[in-house]
Amino acid sequence: MSWKQFEVLGGEAFRLQGYRVSETGGGGPDGGVDLVLTKGSEKFLVQAKQWKAYKVGVDVVRELYGVMAAKGAAGGFVVTSGRFTDEALRFAEGRNVKLVNGEKLFELIRQAKDSMQARSEPSARQPVAAQPEMEPACPACGAAMVKRTAKKGANAGATFWGCSAYPGCRGTRPMG
Repeated sequence: MSWKQFEVLGGEAFRLQGYRVSETGGGGPDGGVDLVLTKGSEKFLVQAKQWKAYKVGVDVVRELYGVMAAKGAAGGFVVTSGRFTDEALRFAEGRNVKLVNGEKLFELIRQAKDSMQARSEPSARQPVAAQPEMEPACPACGAAMVKRTAKKGANAGATFWGCSAYPGCRGTRPMG
């Protein structure tokens, strides 16, 4: 699984928990933040560490905690396909940082895949009007859409809705 697929499935897993999800697009000066979640008026930040980080240390958790403070986030998640060091677990204790290890992540991804598959089956598709206005359904496959920002071309910097199943589906919708 590529880091992008990892991020998309992670986003879907958080969507299933009632969060609105925005992808940061990977790379850049984002303080390691891969997803920005909102629930009500609260903002949460997600930093994902995929297969290359078998054991995530306290530095990653401290970094996210600092970015949360700088960006005014109510909480945050560090997600890994591996495990966390004891020091990382101790640091997160009593703070508004949740650590999601490989075992928990596997279950979340399984649920996200099941949800995306169910939405892509014709019998499970809902009409666009039945979808919440904040997260429309993809016109191509029916999956939830995420807010994205064009990186290049004539629309560079403009926001749009992109399919959460990207790159498997390239459906888009204009914002508004």
